[in-house]
Amino acid sequence: MRILNNGRALRVVIVGAGIGGLTAAAALHQRGFEVSVYERAAQLGEVGAGLQVGPNAVKVIRALGLEAQFVKLAAEPQMRLSLKWDDGTIRAQEPYGDSMQERFGARYYMAHRADLHGLLRSLVAENTIHTGAECASVENLQQGAVVRLADGREVEADIVIGADGIHSVVRAALFGKGEARFTNQICWRIILPMQELHDAADKLPIRLTGNEYTGWLGPTGHVLFYPLRGGELLNIFAGRVSNEWADETWAVPSDIDEMLEAYAGWHPGMLHILSRAREAFKWGIHDRQPLEHWVAGRIALLGDAAHPMMPTLAQGGAISMEDGYAIARYLDEGRDNPVEALAAYERDRQPRGARMQLQARQQFLNNQLVPPPPPLPVDWIYGYDAVTSELRPLGAQTNVAPT
Repeated sequence: MRILNNGRALRVVIVGAGIGGLTAAAALHQRGFEVSVYERAAQLGEVGAGLQVGPNAVKVIRALGLEAQFVKLAAEPQMRLSLKWDDGTIRAQEPYGDSMQERFGARYYMAHRADLHGLLRSLVAENTIHTGAECASVENLQQGAVVRLADGREVEADIVIGADGIHSVVRAALFGKGEARFTNQICWRIILPMQELHDAADKLPIRLTGNEYTGWLGPTGHVLFYPLRGGELLNIFAGRVSNEWADETWAVPSDIDEMLEAYAGWHPGMLHILSRAREAFKWGIHDRQPLEHWVAGRIALLGDAAHPMMPTLAQGGAISMEDGYAIARYLDEGRDNPVEALAAYERDRQPRGARMQLQARQQFLNNQLVPPPPPLPVDWIYGYDAVTSELRPLGAQTNVAPT
């Protein structure tokens, strides 16, 4: 265990049991910290559908000892294809598979969000995850911090980590609530049996095996096809430029005809596959301006609480995992002075999070140009290793808790 000078273990409370929060919990548990997680949902279970897991996230999964299990639940695309929205001709193609391992030190996978969430949860003791526990406020204390729950309970700890998403209560308590920004993008998510893709082979402009990461790119949106669960399932992400609809919940049911009308004029083969959906869910995508500080005293943010971003780089889950692992490393390194450890974590992670937020926005704008320019560079994203990167020195600066 990580022991303080008074002889007891360092206590960390995490608000939010999503992918970032559970990564932090698992990495802290690995290092012997006393960790508790408080989640407002009545039951644990990650909403959503497909998730792209870039090499930078796979390195974290590996360090947590989950890679062998993860690979069995995931799918690895062998090729990235970019197709024109109307005639389906190939705009660009890039090998994935072995080339990702060779270039970045890990492979590129696609997974069902619930599968990854379940693996992370397996590393955290069940009795340390508290559901139905909504955070109402947080506050720094003289020698720690407190989480106040909506039911009146108070939980004190040495460190509090806010991993509670784009509408983070922890963030609002530290830095003000503010409004999330509607990005003028709405999306639909669909999961189909992969057989639907195979059955539509004669309707598609090129032969797709199901082992590709395929993007149909047009000036009013983009539609992604990629495999899940070893190729058993086809995940579809359909993004559309829009000024008219801004609800951001994940589970708003959508009429299939409404979705098809949004892509009128797109390739008929693509539309045929979309039409095979039995249900679809839509939401409006929001983000926020980069936040200058993620830390105040003994309270820190990670993931969407710190840097909610558009999905155009497919990095929301991956960078949350980076954050979770990094904060555990910093607290381990600076266990005798957690305030300095969190300040160093912020100095390390904030520039990367802000850069990724802004590049995701720019990529969305670039995708609407005719013709669209080549994708913005991502080597700096995939090549990063949150497990082995050099830690920032502790003690250079510290943040002062808000009053």
